[in-house]
Amino acid sequence: MKAIRRFTVRAVLPAQLSALDELAANLRWSWHEPTQRLFRDIAPHLWDRQHRDSQGRDPIALLGEVVPERLDELAADSEFIARAEALRDDLRRYLSEPRWYQSLEGPTPDTIAYFSPEFGIAAALPQYSGGLGILAGDHLKSASDLGVPIVGVGLFYRAGYFRQSISRDGWQQESYPVLDPDGLPMRVLRNPDGSAAQVTLALPEGRALVARIWKLDVGRVPLLLLDTDIPDNDESLRGVTDRLYGGGGEHRLLQELLLGIGGSRAVKLFTGLTGRAPAEVFHTNEGHAGFQGLDRINDLVSQGLAFPEALRAVRAGTVFTTHTPVPAGIDRFEAGLVARYFATDLLPGVDVADVLALGAEDYDGGVAETFNMAVMGLRLAQRANGVSKLHGEVSRGMFGALWPGFDADDVPIGSVTNGVHAPTWTDQRVRALAAETFGDDDSTRVDWSDEQRLGDAAIWGLRRDLREQLVDDARARVGAAWDEENPGIGRPVWHRSLLDPDVLTIGFARRVPTYKRLTLMLHDPERLRALLTHPERPVQLVIAGKSHPADDEGKRLIQRLVDFSREADVRERIVFLPNYDIAMAQKLYPGTDIWLNNPLRPLEACGTSGMKAALNGSLNLSILDGWWNEYYDDRNGWAIPSADSAGDAAERDALEAAAMYDLIEHQIAPRFYERDGAGVPQKWVSDIRHTLATLSPELSADRMLRQYVEGLYLPAARAERTIADTRYRPARELAAWTARVAEAWPQVHVAHVESGGVDATPQVGEELQVRAFVELGELTADDVAVELVHGRAREGDQLGDVERVPLEFVAHELGAPATYTGTVRFTRAGSFGYTVRVVPRHALLASPAELGLVAIA
Repeated sequence: MKAIRRFTVRAVLPAQLSALDELAANLRWSWHEPTQRLFRDIAPHLWDRQHRDSQGRDPIALLGEVVPERLDELAADSEFIARAEALRDDLRRYLSEPRWYQSLEGPTPDTIAYFSPEFGIAAALPQYSGGLGILAGDHLKSASDLGVPIVGVGLFYRAGYFRQSISRDGWQQESYPVLDPDGLPMRVLRNPDGSAAQVTLALPEGRALVARIWKLDVGRVPLLLLDTDIPDNDESLRGVTDRLYGGGGEHRLLQELLLGIGGSRAVKLFTGLTGRAPAEVFHTNEGHAGFQGLDRINDLVSQGLAFPEALRAVRAGTVFTTHTPVPAGIDRFEAGLVARYFATDLLPGVDVADVLALGAEDYDGGVAETFNMAVMGLRLAQRANGVSKLHGEVSRGMFGALWPGFDADDVPIGSVTNGVHAPTWTDQRVRALAAETFGDDDSTRVDWSDEQRLGDAAIWGLRRDLREQLVDDARARVGAAWDEENPGIGRPVWHRSLLDPDVLTIGFARRVPTYKRLTLMLHDPERLRALLTHPERPVQLVIAGKSHPADDEGKRLIQRLVDFSREADVRERIVFLPNYDIAMAQKLYPGTDIWLNNPLRPLEACGTSGMKAALNGSLNLSILDGWWNEYYDDRNGWAIPSADSAGDAAERDALEAAAMYDLIEHQIAPRFYERDGAGVPQKWVSDIRHTLATLSPELSADRMLRQYVEGLYLPAARAERTIADTRYRPARELAAWTARVAEAWPQVHVAHVESGGVDATPQVGEELQVRAFVELGELTADDVAVELVHGRAREGDQLGDVERVPLEFVAHELGAPATYTGTVRFTRAGSFGYTVRVVPRHALLASPAELGLVAIA
């Protein structure tokens, strides 16, 4: 018999156990192993069961299930109480003591708002679908560890992302267990009178969307999640935050309006109620939250600024991160639908035409009457970045049409390569070995290359333990899935021998869009079968992943893989684990010897799963895409050659699959099974040492956060403070200057260029002297920068390895072009080419390309 309603009754703890309430209420427990051990010791069987249940581990739920007699027993246990109180005191120190950010010199922003449509914090909070959400969660966790004053902003999806199961015929099935917020570590943000703090958005036809605000503590970082499932809304609007990435176009638009505009208002409410400084920097993690910029513009318009002035002010303090290298991954809406929502009192200070212009694809290759969220994100942010060096390059090409006339290298989109939160993703066994050997459990700081202190046998023993842990977890998950699909029928005998802790183990787990090529490993089934069943050097595969509920092609890929894995001769060597989530990943990444990644290059923006595996000593086997393109060094794994010049997709798949099989058969497996007299594969262990020593610090989200702070947040805060000075006078002046320059720019051109100072055959060491004559029209020399652009002349006179040299202003006689001069020294032999360009110049511009205006000789 099923309940018609389910909710959580919170435990009332004995006074002696009050420390447990404080520890359970802060999500730091999700990455703090001593706190996790404390809760496990309360009821080990319940804690371990939570690990494999769809709900995930959650101290609050655990305390709700513990019988009162056990709580009374613990309340009388002085040793347990001392442990709990010591951990509570440690948490309080962690929350209050100065950390890295507090050591920075000079003015720093007191509040940074970070918007994301999903956050992967813990398995108990399924508010994530894949890498974007996990990255957002790691961003908050490292911000907490470093003391960066971020406030996270998202939505609370009552059904989260779906729970996956696999039917008897191998088809993905989705279910949506409803979450009970009262049973989770979150509290409603309240006004001084005790009422729930709410945000309201005006909608068409006089309707209104109301959302309450849940507050979660992610260590030092507050996370605000907006929830529409409240009585103030009618039934249709209560469902706006029902599911992550659920519903059609209008439903998705409502979610993004709430995330952006509602999120912006929630931050203002939160800072006002808590006395925290208002946010100076606004960071949008992908385009979904882009409407936050419009809400801020509306606020400034209400203070007397015109729209162009408010736009310049908002841009100064905004950072935009793009995560997709494919146009299909960007949210796009019909312009008419967006216009209908803004032709209301939603933002009374912003004209519909101005809104539509921000998201318009009004450039070569764009689609008319389309509103592009990523395009709006870029137009609302003065600083933007991709999530790996290669992805930054791809993004500059993908969005280059927004800056016509500029080369891809000039497009103002940089890169900050993603990182992963080491305490979350490094297995406790790895941390324990680091502490035992080096006296420090931070595995990103110790010297894994020190063979005197750490022997090969200890590393190999660690890797065997991690592999065995994965095998045990996989068997338990497969057994639980069998019981769910086949109630009352005993588990097959072969489940007991599923996987082997002494066999080379390859892992593959990710979302299942077609470009990630889940089934590339099945391109030649017989070749794969031979690898799995090799009599001396067998390989085993552990695979997981979810397809979007509407993606039947992705589901067919899963079905094909599941069907193969059930064949009698390979079923003990290959397994698909259903319901890929954080809890599974924390066993899967460490337990693999090889992490496989085979996307179509360059369609993987970063690919952080391989980073998490590397933190545990796993080696990567990957296409040179995302992060692997910049960190592969021939000792930390293997690179699958990309067949970019293949005639078609089928030929490319065939070539790259064959290369993958060859690497496994002829390089990876022999190296893994080549053992010394003690049974240790010395060359393999040497690669593990190298991976841990060189990649652990680089792949850490702490490194990533420092880059965001130093390269983006601090410059954005400085720009925001400058442009807001004296009641936004600089914003008004910049807007007026921008309008004047844009109007006069058609008259600007390079009239003539002269050069000299070198022989007919120039030699290295000589200097080329250049004099440029530039028509400025109504502008002055102060309004522009004139540059000599030079480099290697390639096919079609295209310049490569470009460098830019400012030309000095000489004179501007009435009625004549302005004169500029400069020199460049030849420092290398070979082809040489140059040109002259003119770009706008203003102290408040962050990039010469910012206005999209350029004149080239």
